[in-house]
Amino acid sequence: MNSVAIELLAPRYPIAWYPWAVQYFFLIALSYATLWLAAPALIFGKKDWLPTARLALLACLSATLVAPVALLADLHQPLRFWHFYAYANTHSWMSVGSVILPLYLFSVMGLAWMAWRPALQANREAPGFLGFVSRWISLGTSPTPKPLMVVTGLVALLFSTGIMLYTGAEVAIVKARPLWNTYWLPPMFVATGFITATGLMLLLNRVTGMKNQPVNSQMLKIMLVATLAAAAIAAAWVLGGINDPQGSVAAAIESIRYSDSWRATAIWGSITAVILFVGTLYLLVSKAKRPALHSWVWLLGLVAIHLGWMFRWVVLMDVQHVARNSAGFHHYGIPAGSSGLLGIVGTFGLWMAVMLLIDLFVPWREARQGGVATDVSPVIDADTVDTETRAKQDTNAAEGAPSHG
Repeated sequence: MNSVAIELLAPRYPIAWYPWAVQYFFLIALSYATLWLAAPALIFGKKDWLPTARLALLACLSATLVAPVALLADLHQPLRFWHFYAYANTHSWMSVGSVILPLYLFSVMGLAWMAWRPALQANREAPGFLGFVSRWISLGTSPTPKPLMVVTGLVALLFSTGIMLYTGAEVAIVKARPLWNTYWLPPMFVATGFITATGLMLLLNRVTGMKNQPVNSQMLKIMLVATLAAAAIAAAWVLGGINDPQGSVAAAIESIRYSDSWRATAIWGSITAVILFVGTLYLLVSKAKRPALHSWVWLLGLVAIHLGWMFRWVVLMDVQHVARNSAGFHHYGIPAGSSGLLGIVGTFGLWMAVMLLIDLFVPWREARQGGVATDVSPVIDADTVDTETRAKQDTNAAEGAPSHG
C-alpha cells in the first residue's frame, strides 16, 4: 500500500495588538485607580486623605491625558478614530469605549481644574509666565463651588467604572483566544490596576519630596487588600476552570508545560507577587518597631509597578504568541521602532513630561475641595520636617524670633 504524504499549510497571522496597547491598558488602569484614591478627600471631604489625594490627582490627570495617545497609536492609522463615531456599533465594546473614554477624560480634567483652581487664583499676581498661566487657567476670581466639584467627581467615578468594564470586556469576549476568554480577566485588570496605583503613589511620595508617612501607611493597606483580591481572583479562576479541557485554565497550563518562555514568566510573576505581599505585610506589621524601613518603601512601589505592567504585557502580548491555527508558539522580538521599544520608552517619556509640566505651572500640592484663593495657605507636613529644621525653629523661638504661625 502506497503512503501519501499530505502537507497542511496554516497561515501565520501577525499580532494584532502592539506594545502601544500595553501602554494604554497600563496608563488607563493607573488613571481610574488613582482617581478612586483621590476620591475620599476631594469628593467626600476626608481631610486625613488630602495629602494622598494631591499625589493621586497628579498621577490621575497625567495618566488620563497620555493614555488616549497610546490608544490612538495602537490603531495603526490614528486618524481613523472617527470611524468609531461615524459607524457606531452598540454590540462592540471598543465602540462603547470610544464614547466612555472622552466623557471620562473631560470629567477628570474638570475635577482637577476645580481642585487646583483656588491655588491658581492665589498665584494670579505671580510675576512672569507663571502668573500669566495662573490667570489664564483659573478663569476669574469667583469661588469654586464645592457641590459642583462633588458632582463632577461622582460623574468621573461613574465613567471610571465604565472604563474598568469596557477595557476588561473587550479582551475577555475574544473566544478565539482561550487565555483571554474568561470572566475573571476584567476584575483582575482592576485589582492589578490598584496594586500598580498604590505602588506609584509610594514612588511619587518619595520623588516629589513630600515623604508623608500617612500616605505610605494608607497606600500599604490598600496595596495589601488589592494583592489579596488579586490572589482570590486567581484562585477562583483556577478552581472554576480546572475541569474545563477547553477553557483558559487548560490553555494556561498547556502554555506553561510546553513553552520555556511561559514557564519562566510564570515563575517570575509568582516570585514577584510573593515578594510584594510579604514586603507589604512586613512593613505594615513592623511600622512601629522599625520606622526607618519606611524610607525604602518606594522600592516596594517599583515592584508593584513592575507587576502591573508585566501582567498586562503577558496578557496582551504573550498570549498572541500562542499559535491559533497550528501547534506551538510564535516568537516575537520587540522591534526598535515606534511599534516596539521606541513606543514604550516614548510613552513613558511623554507621561513624565506631562507630570513635569503640571509640577512646573500648577500648584498641585495645594489641591483642595473647592473654595476661594484666600483659603490657600502653605501646607507644612509635620512628617516632612527634618530634625535640623526643628532644631532651628526651637533656637529661633528661644531667641525671641517672631512667630509666623
